[in-house]
Amino acid sequence: MRAARLFLNCLRSEGGRGAAPAQRVESLASVRTPMGLFGLLLGLIGVCLLSGGTLSQAPDACPSCSAGDYRQERERMVATQIRARGVTDPEVLQAMSRIPRHCFVPPRVRGEAYEDHPLPIGQGQTISQPYIVALMTESLNVGPGDRVLEVGTGSGYQAAVLSVLVSEVFTVEIEADLARQAAMRLACLGYRNVHVRHGDGRFGWEERAPFDAIIVTAAAPTIPPALGRQLKAGGRMCIPLGEADEIQNLTVLEKDPAGRLVAKKRVPVRFVPLRGGP
Repeated sequence: MRAARLFLNCLRSEGGRGAAPAQRVESLASVRTPMGLFGLLLGLIGVCLLSGGTLSQAPDACPSCSAGDYRQERERMVATQIRARGVTDPEVLQAMSRIPRHCFVPPRVRGEAYEDHPLPIGQGQTISQPYIVALMTESLNVGPGDRVLEVGTGSGYQAAVLSVLVSEVFTVEIEADLARQAAMRLACLGYRNVHVRHGDGRFGWEERAPFDAIIVTAAAPTIPPALGRQLKAGGRMCIPLGEADEIQNLTVLEKDPAGRLVAKKRVPVRFVPLRGGP
């Protein structure tokens, strides 16, 4: 019955988007879900069981919230925090206006979702401030047919923003609980083209490479070699480079025809460090 109630909450989210296929969390095994209402319910349960958890362990993964909530706050956020700082791509601005950021943060900080700072999401991780999400998204210069790799799923917010701009988003998260919750949340909110994997993002997602763009939402001292290999020629990567205890540089790199990554520094930032497995 608890699973059924959670499923019904999903259907109320995002203004009644209805039954979306559950996102897949890939690990040592994968879950492929059937279509339809019953398929989504089974998929939500399967996502939890894959990582050894239960539905009750992720109470906020399927929030009862609507994109219609906080609409004025979103419009104000875009006008005063994002457009005013120089982000001008109309598609990015529209995506930032559309995605319900408050659905991607814990209930205790939901009232701060559209404020100009990062927020904690658990497991020592954060959701970046709205301006940084918009800036990184614009820096990728992506389009409708592109396939994007994200390293560091977090709550799933950046993946959701990208999902309305590109064909497919492949996102990798080192924390199993965050990966599981993000997959469920994205499914409930109807983002059908996002694929979630629990794993070490430093190695990318080799089976799905190459990618038109790669975005890394945690700081690394150097570019992980696997990510450079998995980027298409002409593709862009956006990554904070620098030590964890220092100010980092948000850096955009473009891969030239010879396979070299040409870097351009953007703005000083502070990100949590990019973590890997043992």
